[in-house]
Amino acid sequence: MADTDTRPTLIDGNLCLRRPAKADVDARIAAGNHAEIQHMYALPADTVTPVTQAHADSWVSFHMKNRYSWFLDIENVLSGVIFLHSYSSSDRRATLAMGLLRAADLGQGYGTRALRLFLAHAFGAMHLHRLSLRVLAYNARAIAVYKKVGFVEEGRERQSAWVKDTWHDDIMMGLLAPEWRAAQ
Repeated sequence: MADTDTRPTLIDGNLCLRRPAKADVDARIAAGNHAEIQHMYALPADTVTPVTQAHADSWVSFHMKNRYSWFLDIENVLSGVIFLHSYSSSDRRATLAMGLLRAADLGQGYGTRALRLFLAHAFGAMHLHRLSLRVLAYNARAIAVYKKVGFVEEGRERQSAWVKDTWHDDIMMGLLAPEWRAAQ
């Protein structure tokens, strides 16, 4: 059977967005779980457990099946993921999700670079008109990255996430292709 996956590889220096592959399972295990990163995904930061073979297999398989998933490599090491869901070709919109896997990569500018690289593709070759996302209100680092590349806050869903015995808000953000182009 011929490979019909047409996801391009996107490169910016030592940063690469590429198709997920079965060979990424070991790299996902090696990246591990980290308390700060788990907390930003609304998971308990005080119960960090190793990534199991089953979890890594499932995670990689999910992204291999999603034709709108790209793995982020930094210096040829699996370091994160960017993917779209709720894609609508008729409305030319989708919801964006992204995250880094390795704590050492936080605060280094990789998320901003990867997102800019991806947005150029999404609003260029993919012809999307709108991208939206949700982020926990306490995730200041991610919100700053999203604002830096042009996302604007469009709303707040109050007390939508139960994290460590406390309710937290979700921030809804959006970016339109004309806004992206005007900022370039």
